[in-house]
Amino acid sequence: MAKTMLLTRMEEQYNQFTSAEKKVADYVLEQPEFISTMTTKDLAARANASQASIVRFCKRLGIESFPKLKLTLAQELTQKDTYINSASLLEWDDSSYMLFQKVSSLNEMTLNMGAKTLNSKVFEAAAASLAEAEKVVFFGVGGSYTSCIDGQYKFMRLGYNSLASADFHQVIPFLTMMRPGDAVVCVSNSGKTKEVVELAEYAKKQGVQIIALTAGGTSKLQKLADYTLLLPNVEVEQRIGSIASRTSQLNMIDALYVSIFHQIGDNLLSSFNEARGIARGERNPE
Repeated sequence: MAKTMLLTRMEEQYNQFTSAEKKVADYVLEQPEFISTMTTKDLAARANASQASIVRFCKRLGIESFPKLKLTLAQELTQKDTYINSASLLEWDDSSYMLFQKVSSLNEMTLNMGAKTLNSKVFEAAAASLAEAEKVVFFGVGGSYTSCIDGQYKFMRLGYNSLASADFHQVIPFLTMMRPGDAVVCVSNSGKTKEVVELAEYAKKQGVQIIALTAGGTSKLQKLADYTLLLPNVEVEQRIGSIASRTSQLNMIDALYVSIFHQIGDNLLSSFNEARGIARGERNPE
């Protein structure tokens, strides 16, 4: 049986698991095709581990619960070429169009997995909280910064005083001007990025709410966040770029944007139409 993205990630993270979590990982890696038929109690008995260890094991992989892990694994096992690892997309005889199809399939799988990792109540609470903010900072480094730029642009259109940055020192002065109801959206796939964690720590001291977009289910960033919007952990170590993780980040930002527009959009339609007219050259004569 070909290894899936989830099984590959288990192998890569194996040394980070506790002894109890390793027992769970060993069983799943040996018998992946039987996991979908099991309850948490069944797996605990067969892996000689506690049910609490199974829950922790799932969260360490960036998956909210054992039922969602079962769904994710079952979906991957029924698909061909199920790696979400960018490097593994490449085969020596692939045409450019074949790679286009692989990337499209990768992104589709990432979006489907997003519904399995996200806690709906946390998302609702985060969107409601953001709707009350006046200033919003989007902060991330590396590939996550591109998602922050998209967030800054969208929230600017909603009327927020928003900033996107990958520079810790640039954001600090902006943070000092924020009130407790404002928000910092910290974007880090691992949840361990040094600059992102340090910024979240400073925001915490300032009393600014922290919304984390991360796949790091047991990371320092999640512990600091007021709301964690958990993304599917779709990257493994050997990769050529954060292709799939960026897709899930952008999708989450789009969902927040649409949710908040739905709450306050009636007051924005005239401004949107005016901006569209100006962009088309439909300026009112002086």
